[in-house]
Formats: sequence, structure tokens, C-alpha cells
Amino acid sequence: MKYFILAILWISYCALHSAMITPKFTGFLQKHLGGFYKYYRLFYNSVALVLLVPVVLYTHSLSQTPFFSWDGYLYPVQLLMQAIGLFFLYAGARQYDMSTFLGLRQINQSRSYKLINASGKLNASGIFGVVRHPFYAAIFPLIWSANLDVTFLIVNCILSIYVIIGTILEERKLVSEFGDEYRNYQGRVSMLFPMKWIREKLYPRKEY
Repeated sequence: MKYFILAILWISYCALHSAMITPKFTGFLQKHLGGFYKYYRLFYNSVALVLLVPVVLYTHSLSQTPFFSWDGYLYPVQLLMQAIGLFFLYAGARQYDMSTFLGLRQINQSRSYKLINASGKLNASGIFGVVRHPFYAAIFPLIWSANLDVTFLIVNCILSIYVIIGTILEERKLVSEFGDEYRNYQGRVSMLFPMKWIREKLYPRKEY
């Protein structure tokens, strides 16, 4: 029963987190809130953080002895995965406009942004030339590099599925907003796992 509650809590949190930023919902708010819509990104982040706290506390209350640990010869693999995850977070933070990400720029400039950067335009430089969604990509190595018990196995599976589904939905929104420009970007750069970047480095295309 406790694991069922755990799964319901995380699924509900993920579903609400996504529902609050769907184009249909945000479009409705933008239409009816008028000038107050500039506060929505900050409100969204605040609600997401507040609601996450009890879910995380309940999760940790169920923690137990891991059935899998990154010990011995696996320890360097764990460190590598954590380093990759932190690198994606750091590189993404350098490319994203964190003021827009937090919702502060929207308040100061009284406008909304399609992308969380200062220009609101597509950017394929830096980490965006490696993966299209560095923050989402960081989640996988970070959560799966932790020691696993039943509790965190359930949570990791839910979060992994959520990130994939959420990223696909985000991709659809970006395609509808930027059209062929974003489709061309999709053809050049991988969504979450940098396979195209690795392939290009291993087998660079010859220019004639």
C-alpha cells in the first residue's frame, strides 16, 4: 500500500507540473489574467517547489537498505554519471537565462517568453549543440547514479517516464511555434542523449 501511495503522489505531482504549463492552460490564463500573467512563471515555480517538499519527505520516509549500491569497481562509474549530470546542469544554466527561467524577467519587462533565454530565439550554440534539453538530460545520470532500494527504483522509473513524455510534449510545442527552424534543429541535435554529437565527433562528415 505504501508504494502505491508513493507512486500516486509522484504521478500526481508530475501530471500537475505538466498541466500547469500546457499551451491550452497558459493560453487561457494569459487571456484572462491580462497584465497579471507576467507573474505566472514565478507562481508556477513556487507552487512546484512547495508541492515537491511533502512528496520528497514521504519518499525519504520509506527509504530502506539498498538492494543495489555503486560500490567497489562501480564507484568510478557513479562519479562519472554524477559529473555528466552536473555538467549538463552547469552548461544549461550558462546558456539559459536564469532570470527568465525563474520568472523574474517576465515581471520586470511585462512580457512572456517562448524560450527561457534572454532573446526568446532558438540557440544552437554551446550545450544546445550537444542536446536540445540539457536540464532534462541531466536528470537521468543524476537519479540513476544513486543507490537503489524499492522506493527509489519506483521514483526513478516514474521520473524517467515523465521526463521523456514531458520533453516530447515540449518538442511539439516548439515545433508549432518555430516550424521548420526547429525541425532542422531536431535533425542536427539529439533531444536528450547526445548520440548525434558523439557520432559527429567519431565520424565527422567530410566536406568537399
